[in-house]
Amino acid sequence: MTIYGYARVSTAGQSLNEQKETLKNAGAEMILSEKYSGTTTVRPQFEKLVAIIEPNDTLIVTKLDRFARNTREALNLIDDLLKEKIMIKVLNLGTIDNTPMGRMIVRTLLSVAEMERDMIIERTQAGKIFAKQHNPNYKEGRPKRKKDSRNNAIFEYSQTHTVKDTAEAFNISPRTVQYIKNLFMVDCKIKPNT
Repeated sequence: MTIYGYARVSTAGQSLNEQKETLKNAGAEMILSEKYSGTTTVRPQFEKLVAIIEPNDTLIVTKLDRFARNTREALNLIDDLLKEKIMIKVLNLGTIDNTPMGRMIVRTLLSVAEMERDMIIERTQAGKIFAKQHNPNYKEGRPKRKKDSRNNAIFEYSQTHTVKDTAEAFNISPRTVQYIKNLFMVDCKIKPNT
């Protein structure tokens, strides 16, 4: 019997560390994690987890919405896992059991989470429309960072040195080095490494 943990964040800028630490403290022996939006169908680590988990194993997640893109998919997945005699622990909820009451609670919570996500998207879209109508200077998306001479130097240095060495040489974070490299690579039509 193995205790698996699964961690997911929606954007590359978010950290998985807190979820991983929480899962480890909850007893997870093997943690699979990835950075993918809950709206995407591409989740290779989760697919790997579903392929290797066996009857009598335990799957731990920090929140119910880490499971799937929507209520229907999550319910199907939870039903499949419960049928395989896999215990599911959701740390902010408890253990999900294969009873009518357990399934009803899961259905209700997933529906609320899906509604909240839809409302956030709706409010964001409404805000963009309002900004476009009332602000002539409004531009969608993040403002582009200028490539100044310091960024040029950092990029050039990073071509022959590691990210860590470049960060130390310019007294900046490795994340900033990677951002500058990606900024230049996109402009050169080179796909940045991820």
